[in-house]
Amino acid sequence: MEIPFKRPTLEDRTIILHHMLVQRHRGSERTFANAYLWARFYQLGWAEIEGTLVFRTGKEGKYSYTYPMGMGDRKAAIEFLLKDSQDKGYPFHLHAVSQEELEELEQYFPEKFQVEWDRNTADYVYETEKLIHLSGKKYHGKKNHVNQFKAAYPDWSYEALTDDNVEECFQMALNWRRDNGCDEHHEKNSEMCVALNSLRLHKELGLKGGVLRAGGEIVAFTMGEPVCDDTFVVHIEKAYAHVRGAYPMINQQFLEHEAAEYRYVNREEDTGDEGLRKAKLSYRPVFMIEKGNVTLKGDI
Repeated sequence: MEIPFKRPTLEDRTIILHHMLVQRHRGSERTFANAYLWARFYQLGWAEIEGTLVFRTGKEGKYSYTYPMGMGDRKAAIEFLLKDSQDKGYPFHLHAVSQEELEELEQYFPEKFQVEWDRNTADYVYETEKLIHLSGKKYHGKKNHVNQFKAAYPDWSYEALTDDNVEECFQMALNWRRDNGCDEHHEKNSEMCVALNSLRLHKELGLKGGVLRAGGEIVAFTMGEPVCDDTFVVHIEKAYAHVRGAYPMINQQFLEHEAAEYRYVNREEDTGDEGLRKAKLSYRPVFMIEKGNVTLKGDI
């Protein structure tokens, strides 16, 4: 039987979220917006299997699945995927598997699977309150950057993303894309496509956004959403590099105004970029969300 995987549409949001929100999971990929916006870049499809939600990425013969989500029979869903891979002669592969999911998998199938943890995809999770107040010696540098921004731009202002300013954000994003040579860089261009679509569909996707102005002009914007009851995930953050302090300022202001009620903020992975890794570590994550690639033992 062929599994009816299909690319997610806006009309699928309710049923996908129904499965996602059953269990508390703080990983950045466990949101509808993430799945919808990146679907065409990762050839992502979704299906309901044994009452669970499963995402599939990749091309035929090189498929990779998420661990089944929701209250259905997760063991039966894994068995279904295993049989499908075996029948087709494809290697079996799960991606973005959490430690808790790996432990459950081991209970279902003792000694059957192996895991390789991917540091480049691990999410950085912070205490929201600390990123808002930036108190203490550990955040002295960040606090200085924020104060320098305020001193350089005394007319600065913060506002929520709305229909009234979204077009200005769109134009700022296009300028950012030009300034950063995104058209000549595949990954950067994909990321900017996602950012632009996030702006265009922010209401339909349930995204919250924040906008930072200096001199009346938008110099930074950001967007995110809750991933579970205690964690907010920031998906998009763009600021002009020549505006000193714009990045730490939009980070601090957005959390203060839009996400203060969440204990944690997930600022996603560093993709292996050393500069990005240094920047994310400088904000002192309280923990990382590790993600594993799971294969059958003996498979290459």
